[in-house]
Amino acid sequence: MKRTFTLLFLTMIVFALILSGCGGKKAKKGNREIIVAAISEPDSVDVHRTSSMGDANSALYDPLMKYDDNGNIVGNLVKEYTVSPDGKEVTFELKEVVEFHSGKPVNAEAVKKSFERLMESSPFKTNAGDISKIEVVSEYVFKITWNEPFAPFFTNATSDYLSPIDVSVLDSNGEGFEKNPSATGALKLKEIKRGDSLVYEPSDKYDWGKEGPGFDKVTYRFIPDEETRILEFKKGNVDVLGSVPYQYIEELEKEDGVTIVRVPNYVLSYLGWNNKKPIFQDVRVRQAIAMAIDRDAIISNTFRGEAKPVFGPLPPATFGYSEKIEEMARSKYAKDLDKAKQLLSEAGWKDKNKDGIVMKDGKPFKVDLWVDDDPANQRAAQIIQNQLKEIGIDLSISVKESATIIEQTPKGAHDMLLWGFGWLDADVLNFLLFGEGKSTRLHYEVEEIYSLLEKGALEMDQEKRLKLYEDAQKLLVEQSPWVPLYVKENITAIRNFEEFEIHPRRNLIMWENVKVAK
Repeated sequence: MKRTFTLLFLTMIVFALILSGCGGKKAKKGNREIIVAAISEPDSVDVHRTSSMGDANSALYDPLMKYDDNGNIVGNLVKEYTVSPDGKEVTFELKEVVEFHSGKPVNAEAVKKSFERLMESSPFKTNAGDISKIEVVSEYVFKITWNEPFAPFFTNATSDYLSPIDVSVLDSNGEGFEKNPSATGALKLKEIKRGDSLVYEPSDKYDWGKEGPGFDKVTYRFIPDEETRILEFKKGNVDVLGSVPYQYIEELEKEDGVTIVRVPNYVLSYLGWNNKKPIFQDVRVRQAIAMAIDRDAIISNTFRGEAKPVFGPLPPATFGYSEKIEEMARSKYAKDLDKAKQLLSEAGWKDKNKDGIVMKDGKPFKVDLWVDDDPANQRAAQIIQNQLKEIGIDLSISVKESATIIEQTPKGAHDMLLWGFGWLDADVLNFLLFGEGKSTRLHYEVEEIYSLLEKGALEMDQEKRLKLYEDAQKLLVEQSPWVPLYVKENITAIRNFEEFEIHPRRNLIMWENVKVAK
């Protein structure tokens, strides 16, 4: 069965901002360098070693598949593919003109070796599915065979996690990518200054079109402090300010030559907890926490209204989202303090000392919430702290570096966490959140749920897949092992550009559509 990339889930909206006359303060650099201020530094630029991808490390890579303007999944590095009747084999034909940053061709052998390293050691190797073998059919044709059909592969192949790297630059141990990185993205890494910045230049192997790249250099500066980032942008030392603090949006909109770019984010923020802890074993306790949360209050007081509340397990941009499930969850978990207190009381948690904190078996309901160093998230955590106190839960807050949260939560070191995930396929519920042996943040693995999620990953019929994910989401809503909260707007402030575009699904800068003002 030969396809021409028609798998598609949602309509994609491309926010192309063609900016003209964005004068204002000119960069002091005297050339076409772009300085981007980011909050967090990626733990690695090696896609097979990092725990997360974002603007600062994604530009190195170009995915095998991509979304077209109509939201269809189409080939990117891949020209076309053929799926076998049983769904276990897919034969891919690569475009023949693509080269790695090193100048070596992106051929079938190179992609095969990259996949082999991915499957051997990447923390995201499950995104490739249960592959039994990869074969080189010809110089630009390779075939992947899975032990079982793996429906999410095509969505996952639109991400950088499955993008090929040039394994020829690695040492004899298969390491050393950061010292000599080579992939297929628009930007080529020139320098890493740990704790400070990443410096890129446009890749001369990338297809920039007739006019070529619209800039000469990109420097990502990592500035966790909110005030410092704003000050640097106002002084003209930064050209792109990602994740604009919400309280500064109105002020920056009034700045001469500044444009605010709003793109719907696909990352769902959630309040989670370690479900293996005894205090969270009773479903009435988990439901009471969900009923204590007022999302609108968090959104208005923390994000100045620049977010949308979400009650169900998936955000609207993700394949598998169901309006029916969203309404079910909204109806069940709208803020209801009386009902929340009643559920806690039925679970044995009562305010015996009349100090406002409920107790059970002589112990107060006291838990700790981990939150990262994003000031907005910290403010949201403080509001959640106050909301849970209204039902008698004593919540302390611990600010942790993202890397620490990522490292420690799989070990179950946390009570609660304010975290998020961004993925465009419902399989994220399986491979990251509630799959058997994969629930590394929430530690909630229930057979009736993960068996449905596993079936969803195997089902190649999209309508049948949707039904399986809907059934799994009903169980998650009822059992309440977490509290989905909201999807924020992605707010970016820019100046000194003729063109600037952010992809609405991936929320990444599209460097091929960026041009510095003359």
